[in-house]
Amino acid sequence: MSVTFRPRARAAIVGLTALGIALGGCAPLRSHQGYIIDADLVNAIQPGVDNRTSVQQTLGKPTIVSEFGQKDWYYVARDSRNLNFQKPKVKDQITLKISFDDAGNVSSISRGGVQQVAQIDPYGKTTPTLGKKRSFFEDLFGNIGTVGAAGTGGAASGDPTQP
Repeated sequence: MSVTFRPRARAAIVGLTALGIALGGCAPLRSHQGYIIDADLVNAIQPGVDNRTSVQQTLGKPTIVSEFGQKDWYYVARDSRNLNFQKPKVKDQITLKISFDDAGNVSSISRGGVQQVAQIDPYGKTTPTLGKKRSFFEDLFGNIGTVGAAGTGGAASGDPTQP
């Protein structure tokens, strides 16, 4: 027994299928980057009690270490979302900063959020350069005839003693 559809029913099924596929492509993509914060482990770190070794054993290797003297460790966790091919937008961020004193003991713990995310907008998509602007075809065909030409240092430079 075969099932046949009338042309209108077939068109409706095809249309609904296409609509479902198109709407499925509009679902937001969620991503997590960086450290996965465990509140119990973070709360276990105590200023004046823990040191660099105990912090690394409890929380793991930091995301970022300060450049000068390793007095600050940063653990960064970021959640972002984007639709289709758009740039991801930060929805939530947690920055855990652990500061150490000169002896290597924890001196303070602070938390930051999404307000610390800096949005920059670079100027243009290309870097301006000095010199002649050449088109694609000038770049592609610009060296034709210059190989071995006089004055270029090639074999046809006019000086038979030059290789």
